[in-house]
Amino acid sequence: MEIILNASKLSKRYETAGSGVEALRAVEFRVQQGEFVAIMGPSGSGKSTLLHLVGGLDQPSGGTVVLSGQSLTTLDDQELTRLRRRRVGVVFQFYNLLPTMTAAENVALPLLLDGQPAQTCRARAVEELAAVGLAEQSGRLPHQLSGGEQQRVAIARALIARPALLLADEPTGNLDSASGTQVLEVLQRAARQGQTVLMVTHDPAAAAHADRVVFLQDGRIVDELRGPGLSAARIVDRQAARPDVPA
Repeated sequence: MEIILNASKLSKRYETAGSGVEALRAVEFRVQQGEFVAIMGPSGSGKSTLLHLVGGLDQPSGGTVVLSGQSLTTLDDQELTRLRRRRVGVVFQFYNLLPTMTAAENVALPLLLDGQPAQTCRARAVEELAAVGLAEQSGRLPHQLSGGEQQRVAIARALIARPALLLADEPTGNLDSASGTQVLEVLQRAARQGQTVLMVTHDPAAAAHADRVVFLQDGRIVDELRGPGLSAARIVDRQAARPDVPA
């Protein structure tokens, strides 16, 4: 399987009032096309920092990121913006839907911003909503949808440009168990269809839907688990077995 993402010696340092914080420390991280990877670790371990760096949402202090054969660290701001728009989809914990736009309009927005014809954007948006089980909700505003439905709209929006990489930052953190399971099943299905998914989560039950779980601690990858046979119990057992993989 093709390596779609390759991060080498990836580091990030934040400067603060006369001192610095090492958020990531020379991380080596590779992901195959169509792989669903969950990233776990305590607050401050570097999970979201890793997600932002590999998606071109932030610049590293050191190291390189290569996405689909393109080195992100060699791009200028305009090139990086274009790459993010076309090659990276992002799903947030709190959906980030525009409240005055319908579900279909929210989903179509990335293509509209990329200059594609409105009719094409609308048709593609309806297709993506159908793929996440929301074909009948395309004309509704976000406040008319449940939390789980809003998150599936957000996933459809992230996937409409058919990006090389889908980033999901705590996508089930604001959902009940049933809605969260629906969202995770959508992400699993996307991965089975060849989409590469990286998901940050604190929840072992959510992480168990992935093909691989990567554990971060103090800015370093300290362990990982692979399927088949991933389960919340197995993830919790691995956390308990190692003091540097906190629950």
